Amino acid sequence: MVCQNEPLVQKVCDLYEQISSLESLKPSKDVDMLFTQLVLTCIPPNPIDVDKLCKKTQEMRSNLIRLCGEAEGLLESHFSAILGSYENPLDHLNIFPYYPNYLKLSHLEFNILKQHHTNVPGKVAFVGSGPLPLTSIVLARNHLTTTSFHNYDIDPSANSKALQLITSHPDLSSRMFFHTTDIMKVTSELQEFDVVFLAALVGMDKEEKVKVIDHLAKQMAPGAILMLRSAHGARAFLYPVIDPCDLRGFEVLSVFHPSDEVINSVVIARKYAMPINAIDHQQNGLGSMIVLPNKCCEMLALNPLSHVTMAEELVVEEKHS
Repeated sequence: MVCQNEPLVQKVCDLYEQISSLESLKPSKDVDMLFTQLVLTCIPPNPIDVDKLCKKTQEMRSNLIRLCGEAEGLLESHFSAILGSYENPLDHLNIFPYYPNYLKLSHLEFNILKQHHTNVPGKVAFVGSGPLPLTSIVLARNHLTTTSFHNYDIDPSANSKALQLITSHPDLSSRMFFHTTDIMKVTSELQEFDVVFLAALVGMDKEEKVKVIDHLAKQMAPGAILMLRSAHGARAFLYPVIDPCDLRGFEVLSVFHPSDEVINSVVIARKYAMPINAIDHQQNGLGSMIVLPNKCCEMLALNPLSHVTMAEELVVEEKHS
């Protein structure tokens, strides 16, 4: 059992105490300093398994992830408002301090996507796009230049700010759309998308995120691609972790854990051809069925459609222009 006598855990706990005592998580000198220290503490590769943390530290981690999510949302909202004041906001994206990370992450995700989805997707959904939808913007401008992007967020103010960023752009304003809704209430509409991206901060703990994944498994088109962001090692103090066995109804194609300043791991999966609820309709033992057990090892052993091992790690080489 890993607990607070571990130096890394002690450092994270100390930072959590300071962050949780802040009056506000809006961008400020103190907020920026503490979260920068937290990120720098968690980025270096570390073999720590957050599932083995003691109960007290597990509770701290859950609270810290929520604080990180709140701070990230406030940071994005702050910079989205600044960008929206420009005549051409997309010409000034580099004022956002983490814009280079989004360029790298989007490039990484595009390279992974094209290895498993050879056709250019016609329609992409991004769930949890927020006030500063940089992934959609970067993919639409740099990689998927004919694809339409449908961005879903539950917060109307986030979508309002996001829309302001692309309204003046003649191309993106015709290919990017914003929907203010709870994704759990979106059903048949999800059948239209070739690829669905699920933001790291949709579902701030595993239970919430798995509920969203199960909903997507029921509603997405058979064969459609789901791309998720997870975390690995000490980076799991910053974001929720999604294990391959959490993706019921999907064939996990690959998992990639970056070792540079890109924090999120990337998971890509394909919706099975048979609906996730097909088992419910099997009667009297007739017909074939896909067993969707809880353990990854059992899924590998029993699933006849799995062509790639769950532990596959991609090495994606960045192309230098």
